[in-house]
Order: sequence, then structure tokens, then C-alpha cells
Amino acid sequence: MISSGTFEEEISSVCMDAKKLGPGLRDAISWLPQEVLGDILSLLPTKLAASTSVLSKKWRNVFALVDNLDLDDSVFLRPEEGKLRREEIRESFRSFVDRTLALQRGYPIKKLSLDYCIFEDSEMASMSRWICNVVERGVLEVDLSIWTNFQLYLPSELFTSKTLVKLTLGTEIGLGKIPGDVSLPALKSLFINTIFFTYGDLCGVLLPGCPVLEELSVRHVEEGKPFCISSRSIKKLSVYYDFEADLSYLGGMSFDAPNLVSLDYRDYALDEYPQVNLESLVEAKLDIHYSKSNKRPDLTGLITGMSNIETLHLSPASADVISRCVKHGLPLPMFNNLASLSFGSKNQRGWKLLPCLLKQSPKLETLIIQDLNGYTGDATIPLFKVKMLHVLGYGGTAQELQHLKSFLVGSECLELVRVEIPECVEVDNGKLLQTLGDLMAVVGAAASKCKAEVAD
Repeated sequence: MISSGTFEEEISSVCMDAKKLGPGLRDAISWLPQEVLGDILSLLPTKLAASTSVLSKKWRNVFALVDNLDLDDSVFLRPEEGKLRREEIRESFRSFVDRTLALQRGYPIKKLSLDYCIFEDSEMASMSRWICNVVERGVLEVDLSIWTNFQLYLPSELFTSKTLVKLTLGTEIGLGKIPGDVSLPALKSLFINTIFFTYGDLCGVLLPGCPVLEELSVRHVEEGKPFCISSRSIKKLSVYYDFEADLSYLGGMSFDAPNLVSLDYRDYALDEYPQVNLESLVEAKLDIHYSKSNKRPDLTGLITGMSNIETLHLSPASADVISRCVKHGLPLPMFNNLASLSFGSKNQRGWKLLPCLLKQSPKLETLIIQDLNGYTGDATIPLFKVKMLHVLGYGGTAQELQHLKSFLVGSECLELVRVEIPECVEVDNGKLLQTLGDLMAVVGAAASKCKAEVAD
């Protein structure tokens, strides 16, 4: 971040401060090898690192070794600055970036972070020139946080980089047509934050051009969906949609990722999930919310496509919406590999889902539950072969203790019951001992070999 002054003013100020240092300290730093000095400068804000280039010819050479550029003009949007002053500062920023890249004279670079606001075509041209510069220098990581009212056109060179390993694109912008010859043979991580692609460009053009992509994150805080996420290489996928508009016209969404291992999915329940190919999935976190605009969602494809998982985390919202779907005919598949289930619910409808899941999970050994105080089940929940019961957010109330008893009745395979008291609940040692004593009594009645633990 920079101050309200121009870059020239700030660099001058930094140089004056450097001259105030004692000669011994300046000499001690100067005697370090240039490669070490380059590493040190790479850890500093780019504007501060660049200011050292005017100290001497040696320091100009050292700055050329800086391989991490963090360029941020977001401070220019401060409302107290007049229009003329803002334009002057923005021009100063562009000049600074151009001089910075020129000083580095084509040396290799690891990372470019660019936070930039574009108000006119000339600024988009500057951005493209900077990106092309680092691509030519073999950049490994590019993080673009761009704001503009225009459609954003990124240079084609970015999509044909042979060295790029990690790419982050954001935020809240419409991306122009992606070149059809995307080729990113080294890209392993792709993070997309509220980017509106031309229809089909994400899954039809960009992802097919990333043959070794392992991690994909798609986030939208405004309306917009890819409709299909398809990649044979990704192993970790995060999909986050945080808007509740009229979902009826969006239809469904598909996941075609046969080598995916980990899925983190937050969304409002859609009409359908017509294609779900997740045959290698090991762990899934679902935070699916019910939408009044889509009163009869169909999660059949999604739930069936996840039936091979070993670890499942269901939020209270997910428990509610899946239970709604079961009521309307969703057949729960057998989860033959499920070993660990995290579950919570804030209403009776959600809690009714738990015994159904337990019945369909013959190998389940670990059950983690939360919101026990809101449990409204009216029957004993059989834990079958569950060996560990972990209760989160336990407040030690009489109601929670009674609910816990309903979980433990007939649970002969239990080996450990662990209750965790949240930090926000104030407890003294006496209450901890009382809670442990109550728990031991309940556990002892349920299974003679079972141990009990209380953690705060």
C-alpha cells in the first residue's frame, strides 16, 4: 500500500531515511551477497524494495533480483482525494510499475500480485503490458484482483504460459472471450472469485487447457454459475455460491471429476444434478441451503454420486434440505466406505435424517455431532458399529445430557465419548468435574468398556 503522495515523493523520503542510518549498519548490509539481498528485498513491499535502486549502482543491480512483485493501487480510490489528484497519482503508479519492470531487465520472476482499478482503455493496455512482461520472464504465480466497469480482456499470453503454476482471478468482473488455444501445461492451482465467463469458456475452454490442474476454487458472491465443472485431473475442488436469487431458471449443475479426492461445496439447492462423476471422492463438506424460489430441489444425482466417500461433513442447513428431499422421495444410497460423519441440525426435520444415514453406513466408526441442545428427536438413535462419539458445543445442560442418553442406549461398540465445551461457555473446575461425572455415569450405563473425555 502507498501513501497519498506520489511514488517519487515516497521514494525520496525512504532514501532520506536510509542516509540517516549509521555507516556501520549500511556497510554490514551491503556486504551481504547479492542473492541474499535479493531474497530480503523480495519480502518487502515492492515500492519499498524499488526505492533502494536509487541508493547506488549496486543496489540497482540487487533490485533486479527481486522475484516477488506486489503492486497495489487500491488506495487511489479514497474519497477525500480530488479528481485531479487521483489522476496524477494513478499516472504516477503506472510510471512506477513501468520503471520497476524496466529495472529488472528480464530477470526471472516467481510471483506477480496486481490489485488494479481500470477506468479507461489505456489502463487496460498497461495491465496487459505488465502481465506479458512477467509471462516472458517465466512467472510461476499470478494473482490478479481487478476492478473495472468494462469487460476485461486479459492478454492471450497469460493463457499460454509454459511456467505458470498458480493463477488467481478476481473480482466481480465480466471476462471477455478466452482464446481458444489455452495451453497451461504447468498450472496446478486455479482460484476464481466472482468472474463472469462467456458461456462455456470455463469448462469448455479454460479447464481443458490445464492438463495437470490439481486444485480448483470457484467462488461467486453474485449471481453466476458454471453449470458444469469438468476436469479429469483436479483432486481438490471448492465451490462457493452465496446468493439466493430466482434459481428456477438455472436448472442444475454437474460435477465431472473422476479423480477428485476432496470436495467443499456451498450453494442453494438446485433443481437437479444430472451428471455427478466423483468415483474417487474421499472427503466432502456440504453446506447446501434451502431456497424458497426452488421448493422442490432434487439432490438425487449429487448424493448418489458421492456414495463412495469415507468422510462426510454435513452442515445443519444441508441436513435440513437433504431431509426435505428424502421426504419427497430421495432414496439414500448405501455409503459402504463411510467411516466418519460430522452432523448437526437446528430442527426436528434435520435430526430425522441422522438415523437414516446411520442405517445406510455400515462401516461408520466416528460420529461427530453439534447443536445437541437443539436435538428434537423423539426416538433412540442406534449407533450400530460407531466406536467414537464426539460432541461439539456441549453446554452441560440437563437437556443435553438427556439427549446424549438417547444416543448411547444400546451402543455396545462405543470405545470413546468425547464432549467439547465451547470457549464462549464459562465453566469452572467444579462444573467440569460435574459434567465429567454425569458423562461417566451415562457412558458406563451404555457400554462398560467405553471411556469418556471432557475438553474445554
